[in-house]
Amino acid sequence: MMPPPTKNTSKGSPDPRDASLMTSQRRGQIIAQVREQGSVRVTDLAKRFGVSEVTIRTDLDHLEREGKLVRDRGGALPVVMTRTVTSLPGLDHRMNLHVEAKRRIAAAAAKRVHAGQSLIMDAGTTVIEMIPHLATIEGLTIITNALNVALAATAHTSANVILLGGVVGRDSGSTLGSRTEEMLKELLVDHLFLGAQAMDLQHGLTDTNMEIAQIKRAMIRSARRTTLLSDSQKWATSGLVRVAPLTAAQALITDHGLPGPARQELESLGLEVEVV
Repeated sequence: MMPPPTKNTSKGSPDPRDASLMTSQRRGQIIAQVREQGSVRVTDLAKRFGVSEVTIRTDLDHLEREGKLVRDRGGALPVVMTRTVTSLPGLDHRMNLHVEAKRRIAAAAAKRVHAGQSLIMDAGTTVIEMIPHLATIEGLTIITNALNVALAATAHTSANVILLGGVVGRDSGSTLGSRTEEMLKELLVDHLFLGAQAMDLQHGLTDTNMEIAQIKRAMIRSARRTTLLSDSQKWATSGLVRVAPLTAAQALITDHGLPGPARQELESLGLEVEVV
């Protein structure tokens, strides 16, 4: 006769389905916390859930792959729905958009200019608003590819104005192409004031025109310091052509419409953010 089976009195192994459920619940709570707070840190999440930081990093990596959040240094941010821009509106139309915000931004930018400096001024409807504030600053050299900036600077400042050569783009009102790039290669200037058509955390600075993007990159390479001038309506938008990462600039001047979490992330990247 066979002996009766021995009863196993030891505790069984944890059911893997329970572990999977716990992971799923934790990740769901992480998503909720990110959306509610605007950002989360690995160390804080590890303490809250009583798990290791390695586990939390695995959770965040998984959630980023699923498009539920954006990984940040030491934590995560909520996903911002990015609006795609497909074309550059005409200059006359752009001049009438967000005028008051542009003027405040330009006035703040002009305070960063000092006598005797060399400046590159991009072809932007915010950048041109700097001109009235530069009238009393002596010894400036202004380099630009924007026809309206060159004319305004000649008429209203005592600066030495250099207009970059090239083919005139009708929509941008600026010179573009290989000749413009070649002139920029010969220059090393103190400060670039750069406009943007679109920008977001994931893609950085983008544009809808490849020639414009090439000139902006050449301007960045020719400047010791770059300050980005952009109203908040440009935030969380992206275009077809990559211009540069956000870290290509050292500072951003914008208006109060910039979301708080976005400002925190930009500052964590090392950018000085001035809100006016």
